[in-house]
Amino acid sequence: MASKIKSFFSACYRGYHKIKEIIFYFLLAAIIACGVFIYVKDKEIKEKQMQEDMNAFPSVDVQQDSFESTPLYTRLEQTGMDKQQILAIINKLDGIMQTRKLRKQDSYMLVTDPDGVFKLLVVTRDLSRYYVANLGGEHLVAGIIDIEVKTRIRTARGEIRNSLFNSMRSKGMEVPLIVAFTDVFSWNIDFNTETRNGDTYSVIWEEDYTAATNLVVDQRILAAKYEGVTAGKNYAFNFDDDFFDQDGKVSKRMFLKSPISFKGVRITSRFSLSRMHPILRIRRPHLGIDYAAPMGTPVEAVADGVVKFVGKKGGFGNYIEIDNANNYTTCYGHLKGFNVTTGEKVRQGKVVGFVGMTGLATGPHLDFRIRQNGKYMDFLAMHNRNSSVGEIPADKMEEFKKTRDRFINILDLKPEPETAPATDDDDYELGGDMTE
Repeated sequence: MASKIKSFFSACYRGYHKIKEIIFYFLLAAIIACGVFIYVKDKEIKEKQMQEDMNAFPSVDVQQDSFESTPLYTRLEQTGMDKQQILAIINKLDGIMQTRKLRKQDSYMLVTDPDGVFKLLVVTRDLSRYYVANLGGEHLVAGIIDIEVKTRIRTARGEIRNSLFNSMRSKGMEVPLIVAFTDVFSWNIDFNTETRNGDTYSVIWEEDYTAATNLVVDQRILAAKYEGVTAGKNYAFNFDDDFFDQDGKVSKRMFLKSPISFKGVRITSRFSLSRMHPILRIRRPHLGIDYAAPMGTPVEAVADGVVKFVGKKGGFGNYIEIDNANNYTTCYGHLKGFNVTTGEKVRQGKVVGFVGMTGLATGPHLDFRIRQNGKYMDFLAMHNRNSSVGEIPADKMEEFKKTRDRFINILDLKPEPETAPATDDDDYELGGDMTE
């Protein structure tokens, strides 16, 4: 009897667990089914809501243009707005910027709805965006959004294999920065005649860039070095808004090394008291330097001065004379055209004219001459043309030396092999150690 009772309870116990297992799976299936139902319904509700939102927010028309291409007033008229609406928008914009001083390179974005109703106007000038927005009805608001700009320090160095320009471009340097580099040394080095394969260069510059797009907006050279067989070793350090050499003397000299700083120029005739004239076929003095260069190449003033004469002068053709300090006068002949007027004050490096072949000339070139107290001199042989025009004040010399020594350790690093353009690996944060 006892064994039968035991068997009965065992069967009940097994039945209980089987029922419990069935109930568990039934409940699990019910939960999954409810979840699927809720998900599907929720998705249907969201899709319906999204469609309603899209219907409630109509499409807009976005037009982007520059003031040079299409004036803003004309663009607003093209949308069908009446004169009163247009004036309201312009007056609101004029409240945050001087619309009369808008430049051709400035751009704008105009947003309207399909019915031509004004929604938004954004004018971009340099690193600022000026906006006028329609909040509904005739309620216009205006404001300014400044684009965030950050600053970093970068370096490049290399060895010339083909040309200085190509070498610097291979390091990722942009053309304006390359021109700035040659300008820094324009008093010490004639990059048209003194560069050689194997020469080395180093440059450290500071650049501003937009945080959002990494667009470079400005670059300033902090220090530079050029070393060559002919040019020698040259340093330049930016200090108190001027460039100084390693001894603290101003890099700027009284005269530029050459009146033409662009590549492609060569000296075809030097100063001589007896030269066979290529056209007249007689011997006579040639009291200047002939620089052959492509037609239209810019010609620069070699020193500060006042323009004394602009016009035609016999065999010189189109001709310019500039009175300089210490009774010097510089002369530029055979020009194609002029970029100065008589009586104008010019700074060293200003473009005064362009290479041509007016007057007695067999090809495009510049006849450059210099005289002092009426006596013509050999420009290439002048010992004082590279004399410095200033130096670091004594009370600032220690500060300058600290700046110089900080930069010179980087400038003297061994040039890198010419490979791909520079990357962000060459960047330095301001205030950090400028070491690699």
